[in-house]
Amino acid sequence: MFDIVPPAAIRDGRATDAYFDRTITTLTDADRDPHVVAEVTADQFPTGEFELFAGVEDAAKLLAERSIEVDALREGQLFDGGPVMRIEGRYTEFARYETALLGFLSHASGIATNALDARLAAPDSDLLSFGARHVHPSMAAVVERAALVGGFDGFSHVAAGELLDREASGTMPHALVLCFGEGEQETAWSAFDSAVAEDVPRIALCDTFSDEIDEVHRAAEAIDLDGVRIDTPSSRRGDFRHIAREVRWRLEVEGFEDIEVFLSGGLGPSDLRELRDVADGFGVGGYVSNADPVDFALDIVEIDGEPIAKRGKLSGAKEAYRTPEGDHRVRPASADPAGEPLLEPLVRDGEIVREFDIDGAAERALEDAERVRSGTDG
Repeated sequence: MFDIVPPAAIRDGRATDAYFDRTITTLTDADRDPHVVAEVTADQFPTGEFELFAGVEDAAKLLAERSIEVDALREGQLFDGGPVMRIEGRYTEFARYETALLGFLSHASGIATNALDARLAAPDSDLLSFGARHVHPSMAAVVERAALVGGFDGFSHVAAGELLDREASGTMPHALVLCFGEGEQETAWSAFDSAVAEDVPRIALCDTFSDEIDEVHRAAEAIDLDGVRIDTPSSRRGDFRHIAREVRWRLEVEGFEDIEVFLSGGLGPSDLRELRDVADGFGVGGYVSNADPVDFALDIVEIDGEPIAKRGKLSGAKEAYRTPEGDHRVRPASADPAGEPLLEPLVRDGEIVREFDIDGAAERALEDAERVRSGTDG
C-alpha cells in the first residue's frame, strides 16, 4: 500500500545496496571470505564537535543471530571521532547489512544530537517533540525515541507511543478552534473540556482568531486551565518574547498564576535560550525531526589479523576513550589505555548482551554532556 520497506526485508538483508549482493556473489565464487575487523566511524580524529549516539537497539537486532562479535558505544553516549561500533567476523556474515546498519545509526544519532542541543538550551523546561509530521510516517517512532534519548519529556505521535510504550502528548490544533468558527473560541475550548478524558491536560491554544493576550484571558475565564499554548506563525508574531511576557503578566494580574505557558512554532536552541525564562515548556518540531543524519561510514581495518585500510582511512582496530578531563581520545586498540574505554560488548555468539533503557540513555546523555563540556551554555 505504501512505499515502505518492510521489517522482514531489512532483517533478511534485502534493504541493501546492490553492490553488496554482487560482492558476496564474487567472494563466494572465488571461495574467499576473510576474517575482518570493521569499524563504524563519522570522523577519524576528534574535531571538538560532539554528537550523540543513538539507534543502537535497532542495530543490535539487525546484527544478532549472526556469527560475529559486535562492540559499540552505549546509547546516549557522546562521541567525537573514532569508532562508535566495531564488528569482527567473516565478511560475508554482515556485508549486505551495511546499508541498513548505517541508516539505523546515522538518522537516529542526528535526531538525538539535535534533541540534546535543545535540551541543553532549556534545561529546566518541559520539551515535547512535535516534528513527526515532517518525516515519513514509518520514521515516526525513530524520531520520537531519539528525541527522548536526547532528553525530551514526551512527544505527540500516537503510533510511536504504542511502539515505545509511552503516552502521546498534545491537546488541540488550530483546526479544532476553526471548526467552531470565529468568535466561538469559548465554545471550542468548553467542548474540548467536556469531551476529552480527565487525565488530558487542559491546555488551550490561544492565537487562532484574535490577539494572543485576548484569547488567553478568554480561555482562562472559560474553563479550568492547566496551561495555554501560543503557536503564532513567525510571519505574524513580531517579538515572541514580548508576547510571552505579556501573556504571563496578564495571567498573574488576573489571579491565574498557576496556568502554565507553552510556546511552539519553528523553535530551535537559540529561541529556547531566549524564551526559557518566560515559558514553562516548548513544542519543538523541525529542528529535531529534520536533523541531518550523522555521516557514518563502515570500513574494514583488519583482514586475517593484519592492519589494512583504503586510502584516507586509519588501519587497525581502535578504541575510543573518555579521559578524566572529559576529552575524547582515539588510540590503536593495542596501545596503552587513554582513559575510560567506551566500546562495550553488544553482540556475542549471536546474542544481544546488553539491555536498552530510553530513560537510562537520556540520563547518560545529560551526564556525558556535562562531562565533556560540550560548549552549549545550558
